[in-house]
Amino acid sequence: MSKNEAILRFEKVSFEYEQNKPILSEVNFSVRENSKITIMGQNGAGKSTIFGLITRELKPESGKISVSFGLTIGVSRQVIPREELGMTVRDFFEKAFKESYKAKTGKAVEKVYDIDPKIEAVLDAVNLRRAKDVGGRLISSFSGGQQARLLLASALIQDPDLLLLDEPTNNLDKAGIEHLTKFIKDYKKTVIVISHDAEFLNAFTDGVLYLDVFTKKVEQYVGNYLDVAEQIIARLEKENRKNAQLAKEIQENKDKANFFANKGGRMRLVARRMREKAEELEESKVDIMREDKTIRPFTIPFQEGLSGEILTIREFSTLNLKTHKPVQRKSMIKLRKNNHLLLRGPNGIGKSTLLETLAKGIDRGLSILPNTKVGYYRQDFSTLNFEDRVYDSLISAMEKPVEETMRSTAAGFLITSDLMKSSIGSLSEGQKGLVAFAQLVLQKPGLLILDEPTNHINFRHLPIIALALSKYEGAMVLVSHVPEFVAQIRIDEILDLEK
Repeated sequence: MSKNEAILRFEKVSFEYEQNKPILSEVNFSVRENSKITIMGQNGAGKSTIFGLITRELKPESGKISVSFGLTIGVSRQVIPREELGMTVRDFFEKAFKESYKAKTGKAVEKVYDIDPKIEAVLDAVNLRRAKDVGGRLISSFSGGQQARLLLASALIQDPDLLLLDEPTNNLDKAGIEHLTKFIKDYKKTVIVISHDAEFLNAFTDGVLYLDVFTKKVEQYVGNYLDVAEQIIARLEKENRKNAQLAKEIQENKDKANFFANKGGRMRLVARRMREKAEELEESKVDIMREDKTIRPFTIPFQEGLSGEILTIREFSTLNLKTHKPVQRKSMIKLRKNNHLLLRGPNGIGKSTLLETLAKGIDRGLSILPNTKVGYYRQDFSTLNFEDRVYDSLISAMEKPVEETMRSTAAGFLITSDLMKSSIGSLSEGQKGLVAFAQLVLQKPGLLILDEPTNHINFRHLPIIALALSKYEGAMVLVSHVPEFVAQIRIDEILDLEK
């Protein structure tokens, strides 16, 4: 394969999940060897769908997808499927290895030999702390950040020519993101990344594929992430100015046409020409690439009638990162109305476990005020029933269901009437996140518990979400590894699990 040869090409590729719901429409682009490419686009635009088409998990409705002969592809997915959480690390990696071998050769393999040294090598590559017999540990025993590293390692164990990373920074702490960034920059092969982390993307990107959710097309740009974002904004401004000028001329011609039409006689011929001129100008209008929409500003209402100490934490447990054994800790944290607590600590120390314990309210070391409604945003969206329709999921969140209120709230989170009919499981991860936020608004909780609420969410929505959380008048417990996001939220107390 010659240097910089195109190893992947989409030619007029169209795809739809359901009839009359197209995701891609006659998409064209190519990816060259050793390039580092970012896929940009709104939640639900079809970014992960492109990965599915590349790996042949999905088949296009029409068009052609060309992949270089013998090219190996490794995929780091957004989340580990629920059915795989009960697997051991060894079984998890063996499965990835077998799938890669079958995709490459077309043949199944019964047993992968000498897998343990390969596992150790890739766990070193993703900077994942290892305990004794890590291969025998269950996937579910790892934190969200550690699972993110396992996903990356499952792609690396295949040593692929093309590495596909779908939201790889989700759940990663600062050290994890820094390590991943260096790894991608040093990786000698081709990488395509989906992420909403602008700073992370800008560190290595040399080209961008922009997926427009409205036209269903992909536009290809050369340059780093921030350069391309500026190019897109500049183009939008130029096209908007041109269309504004054309709209002015169109209206002037229509006004003249109406004036001359009332004069009668030959003036009607002039009026017809004016209308024809207006029609020509309409056709000259540029089909503007509509930039990502943002959600509407929103408020999470506080449950009425609550007073006093809503949440008390007297004792909790963390995980020793060296021995992987639980350690009991004492505290005296009392959250009342308008108190916001930030939980801090590295991946694997037990932040998500503590949040789950708080949400269930079953630990002897904590207490929740009776009759308090707990709004729990989980990073894996397991509080959502994936079999439910979006409509049912939202209406059931309301104490007194009012369809008009529910639909208005949903529209603010870009949940359209078409999406209402879809099952939760069919949504993109970003859309699931927006449904989860809409649920919190409709639920009106007294205690709000949020585990990595920036995961999968379009970065354009984050300032709006941060403002809503900052203004929340109930008790709130937050975990987030995104300092820029946390900085925008009013935090009254910090519990550092490492200290």
